[in-house]
Amino acid sequence: MRAGRIAIPVARASVLTALGLLAAIAAAALATLMLGRLGLSLGDLFDGVSGTKERFVLERLRGPRLVVAAGAGAALGLSGALFQTVTRNPLGSPDVIGLSAGAGAGAAAVALFLPGVVPIPLGALAGASLAMLLVYVSTGSGFRNPGRLIVAGIGVSAIAMALTQYVVYAVERDRAAALTAYVNGSLSARSWEHAVTIGVILLLVAPPVVLLSARLSISELGDELAAGLGAEPHRARAAAVTLSIVLSAGAVAVAGPIAFISLTAPQIAKRLTRVPGPHLMLSALTGALLLILADLAAQHAPIPGNLPVGIYTLAVGGLYLGYLLTREWRKGHL
Repeated sequence: MRAGRIAIPVARASVLTALGLLAAIAAAALATLMLGRLGLSLGDLFDGVSGTKERFVLERLRGPRLVVAAGAGAALGLSGALFQTVTRNPLGSPDVIGLSAGAGAGAAAVALFLPGVVPIPLGALAGASLAMLLVYVSTGSGFRNPGRLIVAGIGVSAIAMALTQYVVYAVERDRAAALTAYVNGSLSARSWEHAVTIGVILLLVAPPVVLLSARLSISELGDELAAGLGAEPHRARAAAVTLSIVLSAGAVAVAGPIAFISLTAPQIAKRLTRVPGPHLMLSALTGALLLILADLAAQHAPIPGNLPVGIYTLAVGGLYLGYLLTREWRKGHL
């Protein structure tokens, strides 16, 4: 290693896991485009879409939905990895501590009180930031104590959900139906504008995340050792929390507050590799895969009512949260 440069070792297990996740994402993407009554054939996909109907399905129905699912899932997985690394706690997820609920409430409030004046993504970012500020102040110790973090997060989430439900009740019936689907997390009727929005957010966040990853890896050794190595752990944590808020708010802006992707994706990525580290890229890939698979279930599961994708992630993630809570309680961390 030369002076002034930091070498970041890459484990072989991480590379193999990343390749496996990319292959799984490609398979899930093909299934998204091919399954169902309006599904496209392999010939359409590889030889070029020529028919009017096929072009409409690819360019207006399933293409944007697939890209938004991958982008929002990656943003949520990366957001969760950043936050869990900062808190050193598998329960330190934007879902559990109220960030997603706050972003959803901010977006809903803007849609009701300032329609057309303030962009919904900006409202989501403001709501997420306010929720994190409330949690930080309420615990009395920042993000250090897991038990206080969860209790404060539950309280902030309840307040945010109450505001969201009020907005749904206050708006007209037609707008309320669309808003209800949004606040539950939905990928229906997505457009290329949504895809561009989440793509731009990921592109803007990617460089600082890459620069931050080495510091976060060193910070896992402990604050004193990290400070001695020049990692500046306190600044690294502040930057990680800021980036986590931006990512989560961006995902909420394009798909609504989809639950528990940010909680489960980093943990799955960690268990796939079984090597130390924040696993930021693997968490993003895992989040993209999970949300694409959940959207496949939302589109094709034999359940009446066309449930939004957030219902499926909520059901699976809720069970996983119960498992994590039980495990942390048995370890004496709660």
